[in-house]
Amino acid sequence: MQTFSNKNKIINDPVYGFVNINSELIFDLIEQPVFQRLRRIKQLGLSNLVYPGALHTRFQHVIGAMSLTAQAVEVLRAKGTVITNEEKDAVCAAVLLHDMGHGPYSHTLEEVLIKDVHHEKLSLAFMHYLNNILKGKLDLCIAIFQNTYSKKFLHQLVSSQLDMDRLDYLRRDSFYTGVQEGVIGHDRIINMLNTANDELVIDEKGIYSIEKFLIARRLMYWQVYLHKTVVAAETLLIKIMQRACELAEKGIELFATPDFAYFLYQRPGADELLTNPEVLMRYSKLDDVDVFASVKVWCSHTDVILSDLCNQLCNRTLPKIEFRNDTPFPEEQIKELKQKVSEKKDISFSETDYYVFTDSVSNKAYNNNDFNIKVLYKNKTVKDITEASDQYNITALSDSVVKYFLCYPKNI
Repeated sequence: MQTFSNKNKIINDPVYGFVNINSELIFDLIEQPVFQRLRRIKQLGLSNLVYPGALHTRFQHVIGAMSLTAQAVEVLRAKGTVITNEEKDAVCAAVLLHDMGHGPYSHTLEEVLIKDVHHEKLSLAFMHYLNNILKGKLDLCIAIFQNTYSKKFLHQLVSSQLDMDRLDYLRRDSFYTGVQEGVIGHDRIINMLNTANDELVIDEKGIYSIEKFLIARRLMYWQVYLHKTVVAAETLLIKIMQRACELAEKGIELFATPDFAYFLYQRPGADELLTNPEVLMRYSKLDDVDVFASVKVWCSHTDVILSDLCNQLCNRTLPKIEFRNDTPFPEEQIKELKQKVSEKKDISFSETDYYVFTDSVSNKAYNNNDFNIKVLYKNKTVKDITEASDQYNITALSDSVVKYFLCYPKNI
């Protein structure tokens, strides 16, 4: 009988119930300080300004996704797919660590403090860091994460259009926001998983569950992730960080924790972050607490633009936001709004970019070219879900829907 040097652990998850941690590798990873940081990064950024219950963390999410991965492995084993214990630990570890690279407020600040570094690259950097600490125990995990391992279906459990990451965040985010449109039958979907031609597929009986899954994902994007007030709040936070970075470049003193101050004033590049362990460790100490503590203090900063923006966020006096589906907002309308803001707030026309801004958001529930969801029939043939489904709207979900938005102060 196999024994572990670490005790078995049980985590009581409000979504799934008891999650068993009975792998020594998984336990050791969870105990690492760089992993514990995920407890201090909210899963949904500033969505709690719309849905007050949305205060769950990246830590909760990856624990849940790892638990679903373990269940999926056992289902695949029961259907004849050979997965060793080492492979199970490795794929569970890959799912557990896939969000390690997220910075404060998750996606919101990904392109502000660090340019041109996607969080997945940072997650991989953390995996290599942990692999050195654990003396090569993550070699297989890293291979699966990078899709260089021979069993390709294992990577699809980590990253695909039917991965355990998506199954968990849809179920978890709907739970904490109270948005019932996002509720999916995750347990049925997992039990319908299978493999064919070294690909992750869904048994024919699971077609309707997948249809609901795709529709739920689309609805959650418009109702939660891209809710107009959430977009306004998160864009406002980005503007705050941009103003802070501008002031820091001028040498103006800003309150910040030591590691946050390092990124504000030193602005290390992508290569330095990915190759210098010291810089990566500084990044590993950043979380939501650093950012929001600074925002609270900046409410009283002598720079009127920074203090004004921070007060808006802290007091939830968010900018007005308009959406339109067809074309970007006219330049004349934007220019007119900026002129009014310039006069009312007594700031230069260029500085009105912090108050009047436009961009776009897009939603594509299914990507025909990205690890397609495939259905396995009893006669062993395999079809893409868009061919297997008798619902026309499933094919339509592969079309990208773009919406343009315009933000400006409510009192203008």
